Amino acid sequence: MSESVNVREATLADLDGIIDVHTQARLAYYGAGGLASESIVNPILEREQRTGWTAAIGSPRKRVLCAVVEGRIVGIAAMGPPLSSEVDAGTVGQLYQIHVVPGSWRKGIGSRLHALFVRYLEEISLPTGLLEVWERNSRARAFYTRHGWKPDGESREGPGNSQYIGMRLELMAHRAASSTSPQQAG
Repeated sequence: MSESVNVREATLADLDGIIDVHTQARLAYYGAGGLASESIVNPILEREQRTGWTAAIGSPRKRVLCAVVEGRIVGIAAMGPPLSSEVDAGTVGQLYQIHVVPGSWRKGIGSRLHALFVRYLEEISLPTGLLEVWERNSRARAFYTRHGWKPDGESREGPGNSQYIGMRLELMAHRAASSTSPQQAG
């Protein structure tokens, strides 16, 4: 990675940059999966994004991170307790999302944000990570698989007659795999 990346906690001052990264990433992966841009970017969705990101940044139980290069947010990650009340928050933390602007893919930014999610699990002594990934987002699915995530058999309805697939990361297995093989940059 030739550029210097600074990763820091997000603040409300970052909201426009966060929404921009989120929108660019969504356009790339949903577009590649066959969804029309008007179903990805519209005023209603932008209001929902603004409300959701504002709540996440202000939540004492969630963590939102920004990856910044030369003063510009190029990546974001959000994590916290499981969204489902059926999941034990005493043993599982959820990676809500990692997004990197398409022009910054394959520079290790996603991997760095992922490593900070793993550190988050370690800091609060949780053995398992949980996430959902859109089944048509093969790039993200490959990224998470490289980082030790495995499908957990859970799914829910997604856009375009598709599914969101549940994946789990068992921290002990992740540590063992990380210590024996080098990880690829994301």
